[in-house]
Amino acid sequence: MKTIAFTRAAMRLAVGAALIAAPTVFAGDPPAQYAASCGACHAVGVAGAPATGNEAAWAPRMEKGMDTLVASVRNGLGAMPPGGLCNSCSDEDYAALITYMSTAQ
Repeated sequence: MKTIAFTRAAMRLAVGAALIAAPTVFAGDPPAQYAASCGACHAVGVAGAPATGNEAAWAPRMEKGMDTLVASVRNGLGAMPPGGLCNSCSDEDYAALITYMSTAQ
């Protein structure tokens, strides 16, 4: 139980630091949930997350297909927790967020 609490505290700290360091200007309009969820790690590529707009980093993931990517977000993968910090997101929201992040900004 202490490990889970420590992991959550560490994630909150990492998210806070990433939000402070994250660039605030993107081409196009990001989905509403991006700044409060995905952007915390993907804006700067925290913990191996492919950076938003880095098509080369996203290409091998996109080859797996959107259904696989959405399942990875829903279930968590590596350092990304289940739901990817957006527990209220639907599969359609996840797909829109993935599309935004995988496209050159």
